[in-house]
Amino acid sequence: MTELKERNQIEQQYKWDLSTLFENDEAWNEALTKLDALISEAASFQGKLNNTESLLAYFKVSDELDKAINNVFTYAMLRHSEDTRATDAQGMYSKAYGKYVEVVSATSFAQPEILGNDEEVLKGFIADPSLKDFAFLLENLVRNKAHTLSAAEEKLLSAFGEVFSAPGRTSEALMDADMVFDTIKDAEGNDHAVNGSSYILLQGSDDRELRKNSFQSLYKGYKQHINTFASTYSTTVKAASIDAKVRHHQSSRQAAMFSDNIPVSVYDNLVETVHKHLPTMYRYVKLRKKMLGLDELHYYDVYAPLLKGSAKDYSYEEAKEMVLEAVKPLGTEYTDVVKAGLENRWVDVYPNKGKRGGAYSSGTYTSNPYILCNYTGTLDSVSTLAHEMGHSMHSYRTNHTQPVHYANYTMFVAEVASTVNENLLIEQLLQKETDPAQRMALLNQYMEGFKGTIYRQTMFAEFEKEAHATSERGESLTPEFLNQLYLNLVKKYFGEDLVIDDEVQYEWARIPHFYRPFYVYVYATGYSTAVALSEGILHGGQDRVQKYLEFLSMGSSAYPIDELKHAGVDLTTPEPIDIALEKFAKILDDAEETFAKLQQK
Repeated sequence: MTELKERNQIEQQYKWDLSTLFENDEAWNEALTKLDALISEAASFQGKLNNTESLLAYFKVSDELDKAINNVFTYAMLRHSEDTRATDAQGMYSKAYGKYVEVVSATSFAQPEILGNDEEVLKGFIADPSLKDFAFLLENLVRNKAHTLSAAEEKLLSAFGEVFSAPGRTSEALMDADMVFDTIKDAEGNDHAVNGSSYILLQGSDDRELRKNSFQSLYKGYKQHINTFASTYSTTVKAASIDAKVRHHQSSRQAAMFSDNIPVSVYDNLVETVHKHLPTMYRYVKLRKKMLGLDELHYYDVYAPLLKGSAKDYSYEEAKEMVLEAVKPLGTEYTDVVKAGLENRWVDVYPNKGKRGGAYSSGTYTSNPYILCNYTGTLDSVSTLAHEMGHSMHSYRTNHTQPVHYANYTMFVAEVASTVNENLLIEQLLQKETDPAQRMALLNQYMEGFKGTIYRQTMFAEFEKEAHATSERGESLTPEFLNQLYLNLVKKYFGEDLVIDDEVQYEWARIPHFYRPFYVYVYATGYSTAVALSEGILHGGQDRVQKYLEFLSMGSSAYPIDELKHAGVDLTTPEPIDIALEKFAKILDDAEETFAKLQQK
C-alpha cells in the first residue's frame, strides 16, 4: 500500500483553489473581525419588525450577514479538512464556529417577532410589492404560526433541547466508546478486533468464517445492552411525541414532515409501493445466493463480495473524462461548467496525511463550489466524484439563479442531483462494457444502490412508523417488542431465501438515524426520484432535461414536493417509485444474463 504524502507534497493542480473565498488566511481574519459590525446591525432591528420598511431593511442586512458568515465558516472548514492536525486551521475552525453560534443567537429574535404580528399585518407583508422577493419565505414562516409557542414557552422548550437529545448522545457513547466486542478469528486462525467501524470492513471480506464470527461478536455485544438501547430509543420517541403535541401537530411523524411541507401520505405511499415490489428484492437475494455458490444465504453474506479480481483501476484523468461523458445528456451548458470546475481546481483530489476522510461538496453563495475527495482509482472513487459534482452543480445553478435567502435546498431534494449523476455514469459505462466480469461489477454496484437505499431505508422507515405509532397509542416500546418488530420487517423485506439468524433482531439498536426521527425515508424517496429523473433524461427527450435543469436552479424558492413536480416527479403518487423499482427489475434481468455468461466461461 502506498504511503500517504504530506499535503505539501501534493501537486498544486490536485488541490482546491480557495481564492474565490479568501486570497489567504490574513484576508479571512479581516472578514472575521468585520462580522461584528454586521451582527450588531442585524441585532439592532429587535423590537422593530412590525412594518414593511423595517422588515425589508432587516432582510437585506440578514442576507449580507448570511453571505459573510458562510464565507468565513466555509473557508475555515475547508482549511481544517486539508489537514486536521494543523493547529492554525483548528484554531480558525474553532473561531468560525464560535462566530456562527453568535450569529444564530443574535438573530434568533427575528422569527418569533415576525410571527408575533397580527394575521392581517402578516398577510399585508406577503402581499406588499416591496417584499415580493421575500414573499415565499414569509409565507413559509406564517405556515409555522399555528405551531409556534409564546416567546416564554419557546425559551423553556429550547432550554430542554439538550435533555431531549441526551438519549441519542447516550446511545452514541455506548456504541462508540463503552461497548467492547469479542476478538474473533478468521479461517486461518488470525485474530481480528471488532468495533463499529471495523465491522463494515469485516462484513465485506471474502472469508466467510470471518464474516460469521464478526456478525456474532457484534450482535452479542448489542444483545448484552439491548435493555439500555430500548430505553434510550423509547425516550427519543416519547420526546418527539411531546414536542409534536405541545406544538399542536397530529403526530410526531406529521411534525417531522411539516418543516418541508411534505404530506404524510408521501411516506405511506413509499412504504406501500415498495411492498408491491418486494418480489424483485427476493429475486436479488436469490441471485446473490447463486453467485456466491451457497446452500444457505445468511445475513452475514449480504455484503460479501460477489466477484474476485475484477476491479479496474482508473487514473484521475480518466475519471474526469468519464464524468464529463456521463453528464453529456444534460447539455453543453451543464457540461461546460463541470469541465471548468474540473480544470479550475474545484476539487481537492487525493488523500494526504491528516486530511479529512470521505467526500463532500461545499462552497458558498459568492464562491466556486468545492469538492473534497480522497481519490484512490476505484470505480467507487469515480462514482463519488460524479456524485459530489452533482451536489456542486445543484448549488452552482441555484446560486446563479436565486437570491441568497433561497440558495439552500432541503434534505428532501439534496441527494437527487448527486444520485442522478451517479446513475448517468453507470448507465454510460454499461452501454460500452461487453466483458461479462466487468459488466457484472458495474451491475453489482448498481443493484447495491437499490438494495441499500430504497429497500433497506424503507424498511427502517416502516420500523420508525410502527414504533412511534405504538408509543403514541400508549403502549410500551419494550426490548422484546422492538426486537420482534425489526425481525418481522427483515423477513418481510428479504424473503425466504435469506436465513434470518437470531442476532438480526438486535440490528435496530445500531442505527443512529433512529435518534433523528423520520429522517431515513428521504434517502429512499431521493434515490427513487433520481432513478425516475435519470430515466427521463436518457429516454424522455429534451423537455425532460430542461425541466430537470430548471429544478436544479430552484434552491428553496418553492416547497420541495412542488420543485420535484416541476422536474416531472410526483411523490404523492406511486409512479416514481414504480419507475425506479421496474428499473431495478431490468438491471436484475441483465445481471442474471451476465452471470449465466460468466458461468459458461
